Amino acid sequence: MADESEADFGTAYYRSRDPIKNFRIRVTIKRVTGLSLVPTFSGGGGVGLVGEDIPQAGPSHDNVEMRPIGSKQTNNNASTSPEVDDYTYKWQEKVFNQREIDLYSDAQNCFNPLDQKYHEEVVELKENGTRKTKRLFSYVDHDRFTNMDEQCLMTTSPTEQPSYLSERMTNVRRRKQRERRKERYADAGVFLPKSNLMVDVPTEEDKRATHVIDTPVQTMHIMADLASAEEKSTVTDEYVLCTIKYDAHGVLSVTPDFNHHRPAYTIITESGRRDTYEYTLSLASEKMSRREQDRESKMYKELYQRHTEYIGAMVGHEFEQVPTGMLRMCVFGEIVSAKNFEYDNLYVHFFVELPQYWSADRSQQLSGVTQTCATKEIDKEDVAFFSYPFEFEVFYKNEETSDNDVLPGLPQIFLEVLSIDSWLRYRTEGYGYITLPSTPGMHTLEVNTWRPAGRGANDDLRRFFIGGSPELEDPTYTSVPITYEGDKVISKFGFKTVTMGSVSLKLNILHQSQTFMDRATSRKRVGTLLDKLGGLSMQASVTSVLELFQRARKRMQAARETLAS
Repeated sequence: MADESEADFGTAYYRSRDPIKNFRIRVTIKRVTGLSLVPTFSGGGGVGLVGEDIPQAGPSHDNVEMRPIGSKQTNNNASTSPEVDDYTYKWQEKVFNQREIDLYSDAQNCFNPLDQKYHEEVVELKENGTRKTKRLFSYVDHDRFTNMDEQCLMTTSPTEQPSYLSERMTNVRRRKQRERRKERYADAGVFLPKSNLMVDVPTEEDKRATHVIDTPVQTMHIMADLASAEEKSTVTDEYVLCTIKYDAHGVLSVTPDFNHHRPAYTIITESGRRDTYEYTLSLASEKMSRREQDRESKMYKELYQRHTEYIGAMVGHEFEQVPTGMLRMCVFGEIVSAKNFEYDNLYVHFFVELPQYWSADRSQQLSGVTQTCATKEIDKEDVAFFSYPFEFEVFYKNEETSDNDVLPGLPQIFLEVLSIDSWLRYRTEGYGYITLPSTPGMHTLEVNTWRPAGRGANDDLRRFFIGGSPELEDPTYTSVPITYEGDKVISKFGFKTVTMGSVSLKLNILHQSQTFMDRATSRKRVGTLLDKLGGLSMQASVTSVLELFQRARKRMQAARETLAS
């Protein structure tokens, strides 16, 4: 933060909801004369710069004033007051200096409609015979002016060449951004979306539109013509006092900032005279009356109320709830990658298997196939990155109350990894599955896969030359098929498999149920099955685990007593 005793030449940013046309800025500039820079030499006895006594001079040297260096001798009755120029600018108000008046006075110097407009204004100004200011003028958004101080150079060397990016930034037209593609199809009355997502040969216009931030900005420069009265005004005598920018988001930037209570800014000309000028910037916009403030506040309140009603009509006034006794599980997943498989050009086929008491809407897509991806060697591992997103939501509802103490089966995701080569030879690379976690949140999972082994060398040769390999008739055989009516553990003794690679998954799981709200409001222990699935499972509590152990022990003792009898 700048010191309060020093002028701050940095950029200040303001955000306003008021129309920019109401913006006013007052600029005051004065020439610092010899009176203000060098102390007056008095002929009588007095005190010098260091406090020594100054001898009295002769009568011919009484009250001699030191005139500024380089200035001409003035008369004794000339005014010693400094030159002051004060003006209040409106937004995008054009004020001409003497050089522009001389330029636009001649109609032969006007080559476009803007020059012609300035010619008419200068002619009218000459007819009135008065100028708004003496030294102050302005460049507005349409003028051909570029502030060289805005170029971003890395060093202070005068021989530094601007970089490629800085050159392109100066050429970017950051004003009045238009939807060019809509104009392209304006004759047809329709807007055709761009089908090709890639531009093979981008033009300079495409580069400016996509490679550089192109925020619509209007710019206004407040200038000062500091040429001496004896010399003709040139471009080198023009100095930038303030740069004001306003973008489409209502952000106003002022460089440098308003003075407020800080000292005035100082400019020293580069001419041989080395004249010094001081100027101040102040906000001169009219303050709103109390009545206007109340009216504007009421207007914004009504606007926000209408916007809220519109959003409510679009989204709905009530949060969507699931029926009582039902759990909604939303899964947002991603098949990230696959690695360490035998062949290249992999793709993954997956589907979701719902156990008992689980259901899904018919519009839900519970299966899918990724794109074919070539592998890349990373840390001596062949990795194929898919980044394939998927999502689905399923519902759980158990209307039977006899199985409340038994955790239900959770949905499972089954994976089948396949490969295809340039000869369209398909090969099964591996099978795997994962059970959805019972707790909500983000989960990163690694699914190891295997494939059925062939009966001998013939199967291996066929897999290598013509493709094809032993496949599972039912991919859910990697786990326990739902149609299996035996125990929860299925014996696979004698089934030969070959270890293959692994598939990486990312899952974001969300649970929703009214049971969670009931537990939060009542602060009571909810022993239902929904409570277990919602992350408040019995198995997460040591007390609940002990309760289950005691129940199982009592059942075992009862079974022993039955066998003994």
